[in-house]
Amino acid sequence: MSDLKVLILGIGNILWADEGFGVRCVEALNQRYHFPPNVRLMDGGTQGIYLVQHVQWADMLIVFDAVDYGLEPGTLKIVRDDEVPKFMGAKQMSLHQTGFQEVLAMAEFTGSYPQTLLLIGCQPVELEDFGGSLRDVVRQQIDPALSIALDFLSDKGVKPLSDVQAGLHTAEALAPLELTLAEYEQGRPSEVEACRVGDPRVLAHTEQDN
Repeated sequence: MSDLKVLILGIGNILWADEGFGVRCVEALNQRYHFPPNVRLMDGGTQGIYLVQHVQWADMLIVFDAVDYGLEPGTLKIVRDDEVPKFMGAKQMSLHQTGFQEVLAMAEFTGSYPQTLLLIGCQPVELEDFGGSLRDVVRQQIDPALSIALDFLSDKGVKPLSDVQAGLHTAEALAPLELTLAEYEQGRPSEVEACRVGDPRVLAHTEQDN
């Protein structure tokens, strides 16, 4: 068993449809598997610079995220090592992406930088749907994304513990229960009850003001 310090991080905003892909991936991984103490799973949300200390801790960093690759919606793409910070700064799809590029830059500046980086990104379908959930084609990529991460970890000698080793472990939630995918879906109002795209009259006025 490898003693590498591994951080598995999901970043994104679950309130904006496919932006939540990364968070939902790490949530599913936490619910289904139990890892040894040298592996940390984290819902990074949109914390940005506050993630620096966690990145500094890691020898290996795996990131799940929704990233605009300009590909067919739902397509998974893998980016490795030095290409990760370059790529995450190439297309600013959301505020958290720029923030995470800065996280990596600060970690590198301090000399505490992961030896290995893996970005598992998914091309989103819809982002402008406040309160919406993952679109089906993106949701269907959660399991394949987890398989990529688990295979990568296995190649590095890092594997989940068995049920016996884990003591029939019940996962501690990474975020409040109300924000987990099942609870979020059940409690979400319809589009009729709660507009999720904004009033175009207000948006147009805001654009004129800017």
